[in-house]
Amino acid sequence: MEKSSNLFTLSLIFLLSVHSGAGAGRRTTGNGSNPSNPNLKNAYIALQAWRSAIKDDPKGILNSWVGSNVCDYKGVFCAESPQSGTIVAGIDLNHGGLEGILVKELSLLKDMSLLHLNSNRFSGTIPDSLKDLFALTELDLSNNLFSGSFPIITLQIPNLVYLDLRYNLFSGPIPDLVFNKNLDAILLNNNNFEGQIPQTLANSPASVINLANNKLTGDIPISFGYSSPGLKEILFLNNQLTGCIPQGIGLWSDLQVFDASFNSLMGHLPDTVSCLEDIEVLNVAHNKLSGELPDLVCELKSLMNLSVAYNFFSGFSQECAKLYGRNVEFDFALNCIPGRQMQRPEPECDMIPGGSLSCLRIPSLKSLSCGALLKSLNSSSP
Repeated sequence: MEKSSNLFTLSLIFLLSVHSGAGAGRRTTGNGSNPSNPNLKNAYIALQAWRSAIKDDPKGILNSWVGSNVCDYKGVFCAESPQSGTIVAGIDLNHGGLEGILVKELSLLKDMSLLHLNSNRFSGTIPDSLKDLFALTELDLSNNLFSGSFPIITLQIPNLVYLDLRYNLFSGPIPDLVFNKNLDAILLNNNNFEGQIPQTLANSPASVINLANNKLTGDIPISFGYSSPGLKEILFLNNQLTGCIPQGIGLWSDLQVFDASFNSLMGHLPDTVSCLEDIEVLNVAHNKLSGELPDLVCELKSLMNLSVAYNFFSGFSQECAKLYGRNVEFDFALNCIPGRQMQRPEPECDMIPGGSLSCLRIPSLKSLSCGALLKSLNSSSP
């Protein structure tokens, strides 16, 4: 389960307020081809350079990219600025099927705040000149064919808050800096990123972080949970993560979606999960977790989907059995729970993976209120 950033919704409202008419940029007032307007002159240079670098346009989007009136170009959105007159405020070419590359001249679009290129066939690398886009707040390059290492240049765009690199061919490690930036959405899933998750994860103020479907290894950082309390969704699923689920998970009081399924996590599910009062989706299926499923987890009032299937849990209480009566989707198949159907064969349960693994846990945490959790965790940290 994945929700779009609120920022994306706001951007759509912005574009609709600036122009009417689906798929085509329109100027509201002023002259979109005014030769005395340096912003539009630079926009013309940038867009024509880009047009020449696009090799295939199956939907004929660029047929309108002729003449000096860039505000009539399809997918180009103009607005009126009190200081600069008519400006190019955004470009939305989502689902265009365009094949080509990004060109360095795009840095001439100094007033552009949105660049959405979802679902095209752009390839190559990201031009270094994009760091000069001071007004850019949203960059969506998802579902393309970009490759190479993480495009560090995107982290040098001064005012960027929404970064979407999903469904590309990026590889190598995720840089520490990505979680030190003031980004509200960090969407890196479905690439070939590898190596460990940076310890700077705890520094991120993002509300949505998606690292799913990569080749990440090692532990979830122990500092996990000590970051901004505004995180609402975090997805680690389908990587190669090991170790424990950190106890700090309970500090994210606003968390709604936590998905760490299809990894090799071990140990017990921390009791601090019970502090996630807004959690709706909790998925730790297809790991090597063990122990009993804590009662406090099953008592979470906002829970809509709880999946612990394909682990080595040894039991759960009546409180968890009541989940079906609350219309909560609860999947506990293929564990080691006696007397329950669809469990692992007994020989598989004789040797619990990670039985000797020591996870950092606070003794008798069940007696602590969630309000006292932060104080307790901080006092136990080195």
